[in-house]
Amino acid sequence: MRLYLMQHGSAVPKETDPDRPLSAEGHADVRRLAAFLRTAGVRVDQVLHSGKTRSAQTAALLAEALPPAGQPEARAGLGPNDPLAILVPELVYWTADTMLVGHLPYLGRLASLLLAADADRPLLAFRPGTLACLERDAERRWALLWMLRPELLAERG
Repeated sequence: MRLYLMQHGSAVPKETDPDRPLSAEGHADVRRLAAFLRTAGVRVDQVLHSGKTRSAQTAALLAEALPPAGQPEARAGLGPNDPLAILVPELVYWTADTMLVGHLPYLGRLASLLLAADADRPLLAFRPGTLACLERDAERRWALLWMLRPELLAERG
């Protein structure tokens, strides 16, 4: 089973819009990532997001590009400071490749817990628009397969 951890794309400042939708840069970064993933043949069975505007927009752009994902769904427990105990016990039973679109510090803590059994040990350097792919093996151990940050896919001028 693969678990894709995606930090939402760059959002506009709270002072500009309290809902913090994706900025033009955030839209562009997520679209480039989605195109790259589609070309690479990445497939996910479901896309879950926190329900915040910026994560919902990011999830929609990705789900559109990654069949058979279908409609992204808001999922409780994926907020920036939500406790890991809401989702982690369920992960043991998941078999479908899933993308979680959320926020920091949640995604960093989740990755650290799954990879090193220590949520407080920073391991992955997320920033807006970053995607990490984790894989669970037959012994239920997690490994980092790869990670992409938006600057790796940025158009060079």
